[in-house]
Amino acid sequence: MQVVSISSLKGGVGKTSVTLGLASAALAAGIPTLVVDLDPHADATTGLGVSAGNQLGIGEMLRTARRAQLSDHVVPSGWVATARRLAKDSDGKKAVLDVAMGSAYSGIYDRPDLGKRDLRRLTNLLSRVSGYGLVLIDCPPSLNGLTRMAWTASNRVLLVAEPGLFSVAGTERTMRALELFREEFAPNLAPAGIIANRVRPSSNEHVFRLAEMKQMFGDLLLTPTIAEQANWQQIQGAAHSVHHWPGESAKQAAGTFDALMKNLMDSGSVRNRVMRRPVA
Repeated sequence: MQVVSISSLKGGVGKTSVTLGLASAALAAGIPTLVVDLDPHADATTGLGVSAGNQLGIGEMLRTARRAQLSDHVVPSGWVATARRLAKDSDGKKAVLDVAMGSAYSGIYDRPDLGKRDLRRLTNLLSRVSGYGLVLIDCPPSLNGLTRMAWTASNRVLLVAEPGLFSVAGTERTMRALELFREEFAPNLAPAGIIANRVRPSSNEHVFRLAEMKQMFGDLLLTPTIAEQANWQQIQGAAHSVHHWPGESAKQAAGTFDALMKNLMDSGSVRNRVMRRPVA
């Protein structure tokens, strides 16, 4: 089971959008997937079309991490019913995309002074789940307790950035923070790569920044990049999978996430590669 944190220390770069796109690609590929919405704003939970019942949110489960059974409280994404209805194959596979719902309560752990015991709360919860090939953790845009908790529980960290000056600088800081965290707390943690989001190929600034990112991060900069999409907010507002949204632009975006998911899964076995230090 691969556990991947989707992270950025800068807000507004589309981290949750990337999480949702990858979840959509995993569903389309038939990869049994769990999305853990660790951001107290719970935007991923909303975007995944979750209908909550009596299940606990992730914050409440973290509070009783040694006793709580995460599998008793996950809920299926609303996307699953659509996927089953539109499925053309007859191989009998059951579509699985479950969600550990976001919770404002998790905010009590989003502070900088968590000890090692608290950092392992999510690890303890995930240690008792099975049946998933992939776990995607949507992290808050900070390096406080929740992100560090997610990194502790993960095999790899996937960073999201926009091709702009402040975002590129923030990504470099995140890489340095990840290296320090790895040395102190998680020696087996590795970067899954960096995804450039909201790219406008016609923008000279974006072209320049992408070249800069390639020079700084080398093969950690994943391809393809994600183009800016005008109707992305509409898709998310409808709590819909990009793979099941009509139109050519959605089809192209779905293809991009398919390629990124394949890249992510194909490289998943390479967990011991040495972290590259960004060029100062």
